[in-house]
Amino acid sequence: MKVAVIYASTTGNTEAMASAINEAVSSKAEVVFGTADSADAGDVLGCDAILLGSPAMGDEVLEDSMEEFYAGIEGGLSGKKVGLFGSYDWGDGQWLRDWEERARNAGATVAESLMVHLTPEAADVDKCKAWALAAV
Repeated sequence: MKVAVIYASTTGNTEAMASAINEAVSSKAEVVFGTADSADAGDVLGCDAILLGSPAMGDEVLEDSMEEFYAGIEGGLSGKKVGLFGSYDWGDGQWLRDWEERARNAGATVAESLMVHLTPEAADVDKCKAWALAAV
């Protein structure tokens, strides 16, 4: 099994989530791990499962590099297993619900999303690991 874990992070919170997710998934699969601004769309779309992370930005939207990366792979997600995760400061998770809807509309099988408020604490890191193993 091959899994992509691709993320964008502005303060390090989503990066911490991605690192925990990568650690968990690496125990059972080959992982393509990296940031949205450096990931190769072809490599990601060649994976069996795709886990994408972005912080909530502005009016609860994806971080710019993730928006650009996601828009580039969106058309190739039909039939793919996709999991979405991210961190936020305020709001109620609308950016993740909107992202889930986009992924479903693209034909992906979407796992329940994972969000963490601000900096992941130890319990959040454990939650990230468990989520990752369930998502793939």
